[in-house]
Amino acid sequence: MRPDPGIVVRAADLSLAYRDGRAAVSGVSFEIPSGGILGVVGEAGSGKSTLARAVAAQVLPAEREAPHITGGLLEVLGQKLRSTTSRRLDRLSLKVGYLPQDGGSTLEPHLTVGENVAQPIYQRDRRFDRLEAGAAVATLVDAVRLPLAVINKYPHELSRGQRQRIALARALILGPRLLVADDPTMGVDVLVRGRILTVIADLQRERSFSALVIGHDLRELRTMTEQIAIMHAGLLVGYGQVDDVLRAPLHPYVERLAALHV
Repeated sequence: MRPDPGIVVRAADLSLAYRDGRAAVSGVSFEIPSGGILGVVGEAGSGKSTLARAVAAQVLPAEREAPHITGGLLEVLGQKLRSTTSRRLDRLSLKVGYLPQDGGSTLEPHLTVGENVAQPIYQRDRRFDRLEAGAAVATLVDAVRLPLAVINKYPHELSRGQRQRIALARALILGPRLLVADDPTMGVDVLVRGRILTVIADLQRERSFSALVIGHDLRELRTMTEQIAIMHAGLLVGYGQVDDVLRAPLHPYVERLAALHV
């Protein structure tokens, strides 16, 4: 079957596990259309962050590789991840932006904000024109609603919410077709959370990328998308339009969410 150019991410009966044998996700199926946003919500340990890392093919520093596919299909930007090579994954990573949990803490403390945002550019091409890179950095810092004066500051001089927005700018600096944001409001002051999600939603509309956004608060996710996937204990227990999923819950966890949100 040829990839559907209108579908950016397709999972069919997808199961994920770690190399030590720990199963994390079982039999998950969903799609993200071109230019669409899918919000994924669930309790801690439900498998949603593992799913995000698999879609973005991300490896944590202490690990040798991302969660591996033990069953089913995962296709990202037309590339089947189960059978792909490391070289193809590297090329795919240029088209996928990844914002990890507490992404602001992943900024390099010895680099300025501007240098942090530009880092992916120079990792791809050490000889990239510095004036062009500087202009791209300034454009994105402005786009995430921060003053250009922060470019010359260091991460520790910014608030946690500001650092998270700088991490978002870094994830978008290469102009990805897909953004994977893993709980972008985790640990951020409640008064700032909505602002971060609004920035992501605004940039998604302006730049027409697709997005997978992980969250722990359904109310927050509903501000940016009506397409939702609900995870519980590694299973997908609700999927579709938010109102439809909550109106006819098919799992006790979804019933509890419905009682809170309907």
